[in-house]
Amino acid sequence: MKKYIILALIAAGTLSVASCAKFLDVKAEGSPTADQYFQNDQQAGRELYWEQAVANDIVWGRTRGYPTLATFEYTGDESPLRSVFGNAYTEGMNRANWIIQQLLNKELQNMALTPVEKRSLGEAYFMRAYWHFLIAYRYGTKDLGVPFVAYETVEGGYNNEIPEQQATVMEDYKLIIKDLQMAEEILPKFEEYDAADRGRAHKAAAAAVMAKVYAYWATWDKTQWPNVITCVNRLETDYGRDLHPVFTDLFAPDVTKFFTKEYCWGYPSNGSNNGKSGGSIEFPGVSLENKGWGKFNGWGQFKPTYDLYAEMAKDNIGDTKNERLAATMLEYGDKFMYFGEEREYFSTSDVESGFQIYKFMQPFAPADPQGAGYLLDNADWPCTLINWPIIRFADCLLLRAEAYLVAGNGGKAKEDINRIRNRSHLTPLTADATWKDLYHERRCELAFEMANDHAADCKRWAYSGAPEIQALALEELNNHPQVRHYADRSDPHSFCSIGDYEDYKNQLKWNDKFITFPYPSEQINKSAGKLKNPPTWN
Repeated sequence: MKKYIILALIAAGTLSVASCAKFLDVKAEGSPTADQYFQNDQQAGRELYWEQAVANDIVWGRTRGYPTLATFEYTGDESPLRSVFGNAYTEGMNRANWIIQQLLNKELQNMALTPVEKRSLGEAYFMRAYWHFLIAYRYGTKDLGVPFVAYETVEGGYNNEIPEQQATVMEDYKLIIKDLQMAEEILPKFEEYDAADRGRAHKAAAAAVMAKVYAYWATWDKTQWPNVITCVNRLETDYGRDLHPVFTDLFAPDVTKFFTKEYCWGYPSNGSNNGKSGGSIEFPGVSLENKGWGKFNGWGQFKPTYDLYAEMAKDNIGDTKNERLAATMLEYGDKFMYFGEEREYFSTSDVESGFQIYKFMQPFAPADPQGAGYLLDNADWPCTLINWPIIRFADCLLLRAEAYLVAGNGGKAKEDINRIRNRSHLTPLTADATWKDLYHERRCELAFEMANDHAADCKRWAYSGAPEIQALALEELNNHPQVRHYADRSDPHSFCSIGDYEDYKNQLKWNDKFITFPYPSEQINKSAGKLKNPPTWN
């Protein structure tokens, strides 16, 4: 799995990774070693996804000890916030910093880098940028950025102390773009990799992430939107990115379908690996019915809402469920294949919403999915074989459509949105696209994927979006999510009502400060006051 080192490091921080990482500290942490750096091919989990409960696409099927993530009452000390920040800062960004410093030092000593070292330098720039971006959009504002220093710029070498925060998150975004530009310059094209190396970062991956960085930068500076258009144009013209014709292929446990033209960057999960030691994504098993109807140990932790179902159902024609909805979520009574048998969906476990994520359930369909290598043998770590998308071309098209709307060009936005709608045989837009169309398409096309941080989308739209999409985002952030209730949860046909999900009783109303999280208090304490929350959190 060494070939996926850079990718695994980034995906692990985006989702979660088992580690004994040191956290920030004002005193020197010591220098990483090559052995330490290359021990991070580990299973990725679900920690970041808990944050999605602040929007109305998911609820938690099992009661958690941190409902504050869903109600705006968060302190920064909730377990997922602590672990994601610690991994992103220490396990990701700082380790990439160290690798860049070491390789550039070798070059300065007139020692030419080997081809593998040169590629590793590009991967490290890419990784440092991605980690930095993850921290920046979750913690930075126009009034105060996040801590970052490029180790290679410090005379004599950096001593691993926590750096100063940038004056504004826009300074962070400038540095992130600079790293992505370096990565794009150094890395090969995806097509230049042989089969054994697919999964590594590549030029198109850098350009795709760059488009997303510019879109988030535009939260604070709308002059950045034309850069989004430029990046997505280059994905098409320079790197041949396009939509794959079959939506469901994108989530199939078929390695031959992992790397389509739509692929920009993702985590190729190996379902037959031991989840504790490397290579696999837990999310499909984590969101599976708890105990998996006696077949496999699903954890039942993330459940779709009626709100998202109703949004996706707007594309139905009469009583016929649209193709994208049918491929994305199950409702009571839906037929599906599971361990070689056709089942009618219902759920008797834990807190119920009336729905289940279906998008990633193809690995569970065969009669012997474990024998086929689609599922981990150890069901205590419910990992599957799947190409887990971090960013795909559909996401980039929708970012470009958003940029066109900002520019007042609803006609061009309609073209990009219709490409996505046509792929799933949805009724195309006939009039120029509106902000309501953009909101609907991002929410429905990218549902439940790490390619789409829908909660962060809602936050940036609520803060600085155009009035139409701002109103939609505020409505979602301020309202309680809705779920379906059944008189008999073992009877798919006993629906009785739609009501509020039970864990949102104390939900606060949106305040602009909620666009970021507060830092974990232990990190602030360890930094001896060098790490500061944005002024709105004080």
